[in-house]
Amino acid sequence: MKIELAESAGFCFGAQRAVDMVYDLLEQGEQAATLGALLHNPQLVAQLEARGVKAVDSPEDVPPGHVLVIRSHGVPAEVEKDIARLGVPWADATCPFVKKIHGYAQRAGEKGRVFLLFGDREHPEVLGTVSHCSGPFFVCGDCGELENLLKTHPYLAAEPLAAAAQTTFRLEEWRKCSETLKKLCTNAEVFDTICNATAKRQKEALELAKRCDCMIVIGGRDSSNTAKLRDICAGQCRTYLIEKASELKALPAFSAGLSVGITAGASTPPSIIKEVLVTMAEINNTEQNFEEMLEESLKSMNTDEKVHGVVVGISPTEVYVDVGRKQAGFIPAAELSNDPSVKPEDVVKMGDEMELLIMKTNDQEGTIMLSKRRVDAMRGWDDIQAAQESGEVLTGKVIEVVKGGVIVLKDAMRVFVPASQATANRGDDLNGLMGQEVRFRIIEVNRQRRRAVGSIRSVLREERKAAQQKFWEEVEEGQTFTGKVKSLTNFGAFVDLGGVDGMVHISELSWNRVKHPSEVVSVGDTVDVFVKGLDRENGKISLGYKRPEDNPWVKLEQEFPVGTVCEAKIVGMTTFGAFASVIPGIDGLIHISQIADHRIDKPQDVLRVGEIVRVKLTDVDLERHRVSLSIRAVLEDEQDAADAAAQEEPEDAVVFSTEAEQTEE
Repeated sequence: MKIELAESAGFCFGAQRAVDMVYDLLEQGEQAATLGALLHNPQLVAQLEARGVKAVDSPEDVPPGHVLVIRSHGVPAEVEKDIARLGVPWADATCPFVKKIHGYAQRAGEKGRVFLLFGDREHPEVLGTVSHCSGPFFVCGDCGELENLLKTHPYLAAEPLAAAAQTTFRLEEWRKCSETLKKLCTNAEVFDTICNATAKRQKEALELAKRCDCMIVIGGRDSSNTAKLRDICAGQCRTYLIEKASELKALPAFSAGLSVGITAGASTPPSIIKEVLVTMAEINNTEQNFEEMLEESLKSMNTDEKVHGVVVGISPTEVYVDVGRKQAGFIPAAELSNDPSVKPEDVVKMGDEMELLIMKTNDQEGTIMLSKRRVDAMRGWDDIQAAQESGEVLTGKVIEVVKGGVIVLKDAMRVFVPASQATANRGDDLNGLMGQEVRFRIIEVNRQRRRAVGSIRSVLREERKAAQQKFWEEVEEGQTFTGKVKSLTNFGAFVDLGGVDGMVHISELSWNRVKHPSEVVSVGDTVDVFVKGLDRENGKISLGYKRPEDNPWVKLEQEFPVGTVCEAKIVGMTTFGAFASVIPGIDGLIHISQIADHRIDKPQDVLRVGEIVRVKLTDVDLERHRVSLSIRAVLEDEQDAADAAAQEEPEDAVVFSTEAEQTEE
């Protein structure tokens, strides 16, 4: 006989959270009471009763000195008001996913929408949810009831609606209901509220039932999600629902060669699953050791391995702890934190109290080796599991770059992020993430293998998409941005403006002529740009990089009026003249007739490229960006100046003559 256990069998996040909340109260010395059964599992309820936890029917029944725990299904709003009115101390274990549906129910009425809830009318979760409705509402058990509702209330087809499902509603039925709503109702908001753990558990159960000859579903007979698992499996193969291992004896004998699949409802404790597996192994009488298979995932249930300790000493390699026993407790530095870079004094200080896990007891030496990081990790699994189910974005620190990815530390949890999910673009250097705070999402959790997988890329893409949407909503022509040069092409540079890329054409990079953008900018440069043009339809942005104040034509107009004489460098020759650079970015033409004060055949007869000459600006056409220069005008001005100087020579000036001239006289 082959036996296979579904990966997600047992407690969901909400159930585990509720149970942990009760046990935490007991460990703190509090007395606890639950409003009704904490979970729909009689064995768990019996275990809690054995620890002194009382189940009461109303807040008025809570014994003095007890803390009232609200179960994971939640309670009607009126009950919460009664608790507040009576002043009863209480702890709210309502599943966060159930709380979210309460919010949808309330906001639907506030927005003028009719609220439709799909689920079991008598289930505590449904009763609690509809009590938060602030407007009209209806409850439907399946798609057939929805169709009947729309027939008897035809006006609903055109009404604004808001629809949600009980967290444990059957996934396949919900899909039918959603499709019907979208098809028949013109104004319906549909919220996907089935718990991810429920959807995953149902999917696994279906796949397992398809390949097995028989299915065993473990859970309370009053449990809604357990009943749905049974129904799903029963559609594929012979299925039995049991609450505890002893009920296996009443089932028909399992023949050799039979394949048996096992799953469990969200309110089924791991200890019961373990007991069923061990019993099945005994019935099977094979070498399969299911107890060993579950040992890792069930360690957190073994409270005998945990102790309460107080820090009494700290050294570079160990932390010494008083655990109230004759043995001396110590925590090796490696067992303090999952971050290998931290020092003991960074993690704890004298007098700190904490829960610790016993790793090894040495009675001969009188010592107990303890671990803090493993207890933290056990608690962290709940948060990690919840984050996966809710899609919450977490923040952690990259502590290692390993083969195939990076390790991110979230509190005490090590999360592996594959290289394909670590950066925005494949091939980016992972070493740049080392020591960085990153935002990521959990995409896979396997508690049995102690493995959590995350994705940084999915968060980066969402953030980029949100940034793009915001950018296009706010951007206007003329706006300035500081961006980073992302890539270069022959025709321009692409600049990342923070989620959106724009292009600076090569002609907009500089007022001077450039052959390639790399002459002005490099990839990775931070640049200030402004929006020149927007193509919203195609999502294209034209950017400018040249600053108007750097425009050489503005400088020419201000500093080089017509008539100015300056030095210029010959930069080119033509048959009709020579071009000379007046200032960087502006070349002027010296017509062949203006190169010399006499006729020449070609410019090369007088000038050579690279020569510095004195020229006069004879004309400037700012509109057509043309400048006329003249060397001849400078020469003529110099000759005129010389002639003028000669004419101004004084009449009484002494004139010296030669001896020959005097003899002739």
